[in-house]
Amino acid sequence: MSKIGKKLIKVPGEVDVKISGDSVVVKGPKGELSRIISSQVVVTINGDKIAVSLKTPDSKDKKSSALWGLTKVLIDNMIKGVSDGFERVLEFEGVGYKANVKGDILELSLGYSHPIFIKTPPGIFIKTEKSTIKVSGIDKELVGHVAAEIKSKRLPEPYKGSGIRYAGEVIRRKAGKKAATAA
Repeated sequence: MSKIGKKLIKVPGEVDVKISGDSVVVKGPKGELSRIISSQVVVTINGDKIAVSLKTPDSKDKKSSALWGLTKVLIDNMIKGVSDGFERVLEFEGVGYKANVKGDILELSLGYSHPIFIKTPPGIFIKTEKSTIKVSGIDKELVGHVAAEIKSKRLPEPYKGSGIRYAGEVIRRKAGKKAATAA
């Protein structure tokens, strides 16, 4: 029994959800998302609520129970994405570190001998400010993937703290070497 899968999904008025076979299409003010769902899960619409259930409800299979909760969360994220959108904020710190957006390409100067270029996929928007990079879009999975790809170009190091990290992420700092005392 999935605790998450049992909960109903509330659909806002400006969002339109269509289910045909094993695919779910969600349209809203920010765009349109579609996803193919597992054949073990049944999705039904009752007015402004969506219910997700298993085809065989008496199943004690952990995999089907996990798919039940996963499908509910994926549909809920699709609805939130087309109505509000998602955003990840990255912060970078280091001497000479810079980030610029030129069209759909993010240019990073991260202390290497060459600049790093990252092409943004369609549906993802990147804004840079003084020492932050904001990645936004309607697909939560894609926003998180692009943010993780940007972060992987220069991971934060534990001694000085320089590198790219998520906003609010705490980096455990190490002490470093102590100066030898003269005896």
